[in-house]
Amino acid sequence: MTITHLGRQSSLPDSPDAAVLDYVPNPRPGRPYLVRFTVPEFTSLCPITGQPDFAHLVIDYAPAETIVESKALKLFLGSFRNHAAFHEDCTVGIAERLVREMAPLWLRIGGYWYPRGGIPIDVFWQSGDPPAGLWLPPQDVPGYRGRG
Repeated sequence: MTITHLGRQSSLPDSPDAAVLDYVPNPRPGRPYLVRFTVPEFTSLCPITGQPDFAHLVIDYAPAETIVESKALKLFLGSFRNHAAFHEDCTVGIAERLVREMAPLWLRIGGYWYPRGGIPIDVFWQSGDPPAGLWLPPQDVPGYRGRG
């Protein structure tokens, strides 16, 4: 197991592809439980206009053999700040990379994007059915209501 970021000074990666995600052994293997990361200030760039896009992400997963190290995840998510991609590509791409590398029992992501052009876009994806008996709290991110 190699840890790239934890306990070291790390720079923000130039792109999501350049970001290194670290994984550590699951401290409670064989026991289904849920891990939640809430990212209320996620940013990326519109691939057409270059304008910033903002989202509130909620990532839930049930670990198998490994868990994602949170500093590495923070740097990976921060690398989207200068990455141009549509909301759907960012949201689903984050989840697919975590599933591909970490191989959790189950993972879901909710991407609650703030309006651009007057339309908020919410993007949801999950890797399949959750494990039996796994407690799934609601994501509880209200739909966009504007200023009213």
